[in-house]
Amino acid sequence: MKKYLVLTVLSLFMTAAYSQIDRSTQPKPGPAPKINLKEPARFELKNGLKVLVVENHKLPRVRIQLSIDNPPIMEGDKAGVSALTGSLLGKGSKNIPKDEFYEEVDFLGANIFIGDQSAFASSLSKYFPRILELMADAALNPNFTQEEFDKEKEKIITGIKSEEKDVSAIAERVQAALAYGKNHPYGEFMTEETVNNVSLVDVEQFYRSYFVPANAYLVVIGDVEFDTVKELVTKAFTPWSKAAPPSFTYSDPKDVQYTQINFVDVPNAVQSEVAVENLTHLTMKDEDYLDALLANRILGGGMQSRLFQNLREDKGYTYGAYSGIRANKYSPMRFDAFAQVRNMVTDSSVVEILKEIQTITSEPVSDQELANAKAKYAGSFVMALEKPETVAQYALNIETQDLPQDFYKTYLERLDAITKEDVQKAAQKHFTTSNARIVVTGKGSDVLENLEKVTFNGKTVPVLYYDKYANKTAKPDYTAGIPEGMDANTVLTNYIKAVGGKSKLEGVNSYSMIAEAEMQGMKLELEMKKTTKDQFMQDVKMQGNSMQKQVLDGDSGYMVVQGQRKDLSPEEIAKIKEETAAFPELNYLAAGDVTLEGVEPVGDSKAYKLKISDNKTAFYDVETGLKVQETNTQEVQGQQVTSTIGFDDYQEVSGIKFPFKLIQSMGPQNMEFIVKEIKVNEGVEATDFK
Repeated sequence: MKKYLVLTVLSLFMTAAYSQIDRSTQPKPGPAPKINLKEPARFELKNGLKVLVVENHKLPRVRIQLSIDNPPIMEGDKAGVSALTGSLLGKGSKNIPKDEFYEEVDFLGANIFIGDQSAFASSLSKYFPRILELMADAALNPNFTQEEFDKEKEKIITGIKSEEKDVSAIAERVQAALAYGKNHPYGEFMTEETVNNVSLVDVEQFYRSYFVPANAYLVVIGDVEFDTVKELVTKAFTPWSKAAPPSFTYSDPKDVQYTQINFVDVPNAVQSEVAVENLTHLTMKDEDYLDALLANRILGGGMQSRLFQNLREDKGYTYGAYSGIRANKYSPMRFDAFAQVRNMVTDSSVVEILKEIQTITSEPVSDQELANAKAKYAGSFVMALEKPETVAQYALNIETQDLPQDFYKTYLERLDAITKEDVQKAAQKHFTTSNARIVVTGKGSDVLENLEKVTFNGKTVPVLYYDKYANKTAKPDYTAGIPEGMDANTVLTNYIKAVGGKSKLEGVNSYSMIAEAEMQGMKLELEMKKTTKDQFMQDVKMQGNSMQKQVLDGDSGYMVVQGQRKDLSPEEIAKIKEETAAFPELNYLAAGDVTLEGVEPVGDSKAYKLKISDNKTAFYDVETGLKVQETNTQEVQGQQVTSTIGFDDYQEVSGIKFPFKLIQSMGPQNMEFIVKEIKVNEGVEATDFK
């Protein structure tokens, strides 16, 4: 009873207290918490290498990070020398052959990576002495050989060639080159020619010039003792000869004098890459550094940002729209707002991005937007403090960015103090619509007519034209006429003749194909089988496991996606039947309902454009007659999505030419399938379609 009375009195007391609180106003936030960061222990070698040590004994692991804080390096007509240098480092040393080096690192369960101006290693702390020794040996005594140089050069050139038709790669290259200029370290880019200009002697000279300790910092984090680290680092890195990198100057890049569209024509593009960019000089030590980060976060820093909500959620123009701002103590850097958008809304996307940039510079952001952006940065900052490497990185930033010693201790306090007016001022300083360069990379025949009509603030935005290497060029000409006497049937007949002839194609009763591609570092395998009896099987496997399988056997079929089977609907069966023909051109010719729409550039050649249906278009090379591209449009979640398949590297099998390279693009995804095997009239059984 006594306990009951006590609880009753307590309850009444709490009710009374509750009734005295004014719930109509939001409580005021408390003061920002104080941040106590443990200072790393420091020492410096006579050669200039600065060492930071962060002891953390929670886990028996250690991380070693070497950073060389050199100014940007201009490579000029030998662009690629830094990439080649980095690719050759870390392959053993003059003292340990490559294979033995790799074997020992693997045996110790460690990781070692060495770049052209950096190095990294991690391992269990008990192996720290040996891993440090191995990393230092590989970094300071590289074994540059002609054989490895030739292998790495070939890899880089292969990569450059594979990007020739990659719309995103072209867009990134041109955006940087136009913003900074090709005579600036951040604007230059590798080409096959510049990489071929690089010799092994150039790599050795680059290494000697720039892999030097003058601006070098070594950070050791983990289950180690300071005195042990000092002893081992001193022994391992004292042989590093004292030296400073050569100095050179280059002019600061400048914004354009007036807002303009810079258009790059990429005929194989299925969507447009749009970037609105300007230059700004932001450093971490600037008073408005955090203000600028918040402004960017609100504009285009995530899924809740204005750009994302406008272009994706409201308009449905894109999968995502974002913006970015970069801090750099050496050079002005780009602010850019960017998105990959459907061809038909390219011009509208440009206008919407400009509107959002203008709005954030002319009007204060809302209280909720500011609160959300602050919460994001505060949360990320607090969570990062749980990681030992964060302490070291913050200490390194203080050293290299000339920051005050309390920069991170007062981070949350300064973040909390930022006002809407501060955010608007930062936006006005770092974002612009009056000197903006709008770089659009896309299919000119689809987008240019509307792009040339874009107006903003009552003024037409002029369009200038550039090629995929950022050279100024003339406006693309899409008025190439159809030669006299040429029609759709002639194009189809020429194709059939080019791949082997009508009798050869009609003699194909079945064929099978196996192709492979890489996606995010994993192997993707495509197996396809077809017959002339409306039988079709396609199986997409990843790492040997079936991810998606489609089977059609006459008027019935099914689909299996990640183990879940679903019978095909009559509509789906009808659609797949359209794709089952080994050579659909035979059917197109027989039906006679395909139309010749014109001549358009595809890659570096011109192609006849045939309209197969309202949703399907095919392109046939004017010179060779071979099919080079096919586009399909379908509705996905209420949006019209265009997918493209490119056909290349035709090779003869059983007297018929088949493409051995299939380049598939859909939205932001690009995959290149290389055909490994094709069989004609063999290798296909009735059981394949059950």
